[in-house]
Amino acid sequence: MKNHSDHSCHAESPHGRNNMAAAFKRPAVMVLAGFVLLLGLSFVFKGLVPFRQEFLMYFRSIWWAILIGLLMSGLVDFFIPDHLVSHLLAGNNKRSIFRAVLCGFLMSACSHGILALAIQLYKKGASVPAVIALLLASPWANLPLTFILIGFFGAKAFFLIFSAIVIAVVTGFIYQGLENRRWVESNPYTAAGEENVLLSAEIKRKLSAGIVHATTQVFKSAAVLADMVMWWMLIGMGLASLAAAYVPEAWFIQYMGPHLGGILVTLVFATVLEVCSEGTAPLAFEIFRRTGGFGNALVFLLAGVATDYTEIGLLWSNVGRKAAVWLPVITVPQIIIFGVLANSLF
Repeated sequence: MKNHSDHSCHAESPHGRNNMAAAFKRPAVMVLAGFVLLLGLSFVFKGLVPFRQEFLMYFRSIWWAILIGLLMSGLVDFFIPDHLVSHLLAGNNKRSIFRAVLCGFLMSACSHGILALAIQLYKKGASVPAVIALLLASPWANLPLTFILIGFFGAKAFFLIFSAIVIAVVTGFIYQGLENRRWVESNPYTAAGEENVLLSAEIKRKLSAGIVHATTQVFKSAAVLADMVMWWMLIGMGLASLAAAYVPEAWFIQYMGPHLGGILVTLVFATVLEVCSEGTAPLAFEIFRRTGGFGNALVFLLAGVATDYTEIGLLWSNVGRKAAVWLPVITVPQIIIFGVLANSLF
């Protein structure tokens, strides 16, 4: 008996080691281990303390948004059939863009929270233009954040939300033109849509196997997607933490005056500092309060989403390089125009 047990233990050991080695080779685990190491070193080297404080602050600010986004993506993956998504968001028509923007308004997620869900919708067959429109609309045109922005900026918030919606729609239309000319990738997951699909019947069918089974499958789907997107989110949060910890706030506010030069400086910092819409809203208001440039605050908010390296990286690795490169090329000029217009109006 003893020899048999020892033999079983030795036989299973290489397999366990292989699984552990494979786990540590996954990008999400490697990046997480790197940040854990940096956070640990911050207790030894005082120069890393500001980084640790900012990183933990960002984590406390956005963990719930990422969690909600992953859980929603798990629900989408399990309950919503591919052909229904294809029918609603896969069409190369204006309606699919407006539907995507409406979905963004209802999703109530920040830029990082919506990433996981957008990639899941892409895998379900949503067109590239619709995914782009959703990514641009959701962080600033969603319902809960509308009230937060009104609290900060008053009636001016409606101009910001209007700008976000217009940019999302126009960018979606431009992507459709690029897709027609094959200048961006098409979605290989798109299937022929079935127009007579009843979502309620599909949900009942999935729940017929039991609540425990459905819950398990939702969490499994969320875990698979987390493995794909979390390492990009961690990189984005780490870079933003470095900028927040070591770039003096007074310095960049000083150079963000209500003029074109200030808008361009704001654009640069928005690219570096954007992490989550809820997190950047107070900083945008501080820029407005210190400089009087509402257009600068608008650029800081909208450009942060459009030039977010986390978002571009996920598009690059999951949708296509062309789709990722075109995002800032198309959106940044529009954002600058709206920023200059806002400074002249308010």
